[in-house]
Amino acid sequence: MLRKNTSSFERVEQILILSTLFLLVVITVQPILNLLAISLSDSSKVPLMSGLTIIPEKLSFDVWAILFQHPRVLTGLANSVFIAVVGTILNVVFTALMAWALSRPKLPGRRILFIFVLITIVFEPGIIPDFFVVKKLGLIDSYWSVILYKMVNAWYLIILIRFFEEIPNELIEAVELDGANAFQVLWLIVLPLARPALATITLFYLVYHWNDFLRPMIYFNDQDMWPLQVVLRQFVVEGDKAAMVGIEAMGNYDGASQINMRSLKAGMIIFTIAPVLFIYPLILKFFTKGTMSGAVK
Repeated sequence: MLRKNTSSFERVEQILILSTLFLLVVITVQPILNLLAISLSDSSKVPLMSGLTIIPEKLSFDVWAILFQHPRVLTGLANSVFIAVVGTILNVVFTALMAWALSRPKLPGRRILFIFVLITIVFEPGIIPDFFVVKKLGLIDSYWSVILYKMVNAWYLIILIRFFEEIPNELIEAVELDGANAFQVLWLIVLPLARPALATITLFYLVYHWNDFLRPMIYFNDQDMWPLQVVLRQFVVEGDKAAMVGIEAMGNYDGASQINMRSLKAGMIIFTIAPVLFIYPLILKFFTKGTMSGAVK
């Protein structure tokens, strides 16, 4: 909405900004709506649908019936939820603890520890030494081989350190004078004030764990451990239709085998990204400003 009492130049500026934002929204949302429309359309209509179609043609839920009944898809969803939830909780806890320690000026060896953090950004081990370490620890075919990787991300750690450093020392000193110990200061004062930063890194860690498919492909030999992204890759990239509708259905040419491959791929993609699209608005409410406004008072 345009503000009142603005000059002509400011109105043109506002119109350009709003037009650009609207264009970005369309560019972002249109492909998702197109995939959703294809997955909800009848298989006979899908070949005629273009990449700009956002309204389903001859509504059909056959694709979604297959996805919600397929054991590998449901198992992959459960695996992804477990890895993402457990991994994100551990990531945020250890990142917050380490960031709070490194943000304190009185910490002995603070500069040396911070240099080690920066070194991990520049010199990251390759997949081969990483594989030998995981194998030596006996974590092959274990969820921990994926969850424990990058327990503390250096970039997210730096974000949290900078946020903690902005918390007024007067506030912390006042709490300490009331008899609070270090963990009480962190739990009762620092973390509540750091909700925007914590929400940011939580979202980053969650998306990372949810979208990760390379490490599960390498370390999970058991297909029952595959997360949803690996199932998606097998189906969408390799085009393994028989894995979705079943070999028996393919041989009998029944209704499931007649479903368009493009519809199945579109439905699988939407099924994979839907949880993140649902969670994002829930975390968005914590992206607030002025959380520390008046805290010292």
